[in-house]
Amino acid sequence: MADPDSDIDERELVERILDGEREAFLTFVDRYERLVKHVVFRMVDDDRDREELCQDVFVRAHRYLDGFRFEAKLSTWLARIARNTCLNHLEKKEMPLYADEASSPDGKTPDAQAALNRVPDPDEDVVETTVDRQRRDLVREGIKTLSEHYRTALTLYHLEGMSVSQISEVMDNPEGTVKSHLYRGRKKLKDWLLERYQREEITL
Repeated sequence: MADPDSDIDERELVERILDGEREAFLTFVDRYERLVKHVVFRMVDDDRDREELCQDVFVRAHRYLDGFRFEAKLSTWLARIARNTCLNHLEKKEMPLYADEASSPDGKTPDAQAALNRVPDPDEDVVETTVDRQRRDLVREGIKTLSEHYRTALTLYHLEGMSVSQISEVMDNPEGTVKSHLYRGRKKLKDWLLERYQREEITL
């Protein structure tokens, strides 16, 4: 049976949460849990911190929801909260955030996109063949080698389907910078994957 709350639009959902409806907030969490996990799990490696940070994101969202003015999509606003929450966490731990700030021209590397599409969801539970699991594990490992801005841009673009303009809002960067992150992130991941696949003798 379809969930009657699944068709609630963003404005109605926010209004119901602000009216104190507990079920509306649970619907909000259920609807955006995947997005928050994608952002948090790509930015933070420590399993002990991940679940706590995901909860913290929703607590912050609830706290500041009355200030949301629908000037952006609710998912974009929430993704920005998730990213900033993770950045604050990493800064407190004095973790390096930006390893490579060099600029590059905009461009595309389509052959890397197929590999990115194989990155599993954090909460995915699918039986895969041995080779598929090896491939997905390598892609996951490769994502972790990238700087935070590349990981975030690639995750939001390829896994959440956000546009460059939306990612620009989330990351508080100009669209040209986001395009550069996508270009360089794909290239770095592709180069890393090719090197590792050759080493592991697994083909894309």
